[in-house]
Amino acid sequence: MSDPADSKIAWLARYRPYRRAAEIGFWITVLSIHMLFNSITAWIDLRHVAFVQPLVWELSSNLTVGLLIPALVAFERRFPLHWDTLRRNLPWHLAGTLVFCAVHVLVMMTLRKAAYATVGASYPIGNWATVFTYEYLKDVRSYVLILGTVLGYRLLLLRLQGEARVLDAPEAAAGTAPAAGAATRPERFLVRKLRKEFLIAATDIEWLQAQGNYVGIHVNGHDYLLRSTLADFLGQLDPARFVQVHRSFAVNLDRVAEIEPLDSGDARLRMKDGSQVACSRRYRAALGGV
Repeated sequence: MSDPADSKIAWLARYRPYRRAAEIGFWITVLSIHMLFNSITAWIDLRHVAFVQPLVWELSSNLTVGLLIPALVAFERRFPLHWDTLRRNLPWHLAGTLVFCAVHVLVMMTLRKAAYATVGASYPIGNWATVFTYEYLKDVRSYVLILGTVLGYRLLLLRLQGEARVLDAPEAAAGTAPAAGAATRPERFLVRKLRKEFLIAATDIEWLQAQGNYVGIHVNGHDYLLRSTLADFLGQLDPARFVQVHRSFAVNLDRVAEIEPLDSGDARLRMKDGSQVACSRRYRAALGGV
């Protein structure tokens, strides 16, 4: 009988190439259903109008929300919402709800006016303050639901793909003290994936990516998350082997196969496993003689 944990790992490996398309498809499906249901509800409440009118209202609203989702996800990565950052970043998100609503209302109203103009009609907006207040009460819910969905999805992937942690350093023998200036560089990391634990060697790490409060560790085609900043984690690795090549990326120099210069002065690193890593010109000197 196959192990359910192995089945989930195999499923995640098959899902990874389609992840971006699945995420986009999810939001398109959710927003389309939301648009259709709200259009039907509004049409039932306002029987004197043609169905196309509430359809235009909901299409303009949901299309705008869909365009705002990538910006909202990027904003959350810049100001992550975790227990240790909640007090510091929550005010930013409270301000973010105002910006979210303002952009939503402005773009939505512009689309509605354009749609009505195509048939020679005009769309009345009314008092902007009243419109903004009405929409803000709905947009706060949308903002929270979108972030809640994104964070829940991210947590699910984290549980499936595994989380790494630095192994505790061995205790010094009684009566001895660590050598002065001794580097505390872990040679291995403990990785948990579902119900299994295994070790990965630091030398097997191919490249690293900053991901909010985590560092993504790329090893033999697999990605694991370590709760740390990129700078702090690099401080634990051999600086002769691991160097930062971008604000969000660092690489194992032994795993760099080719450097492809770009016209902008930046570069693209092709790793020996076939993956590509961005390198900004600010960090080009760190590559040395690679």
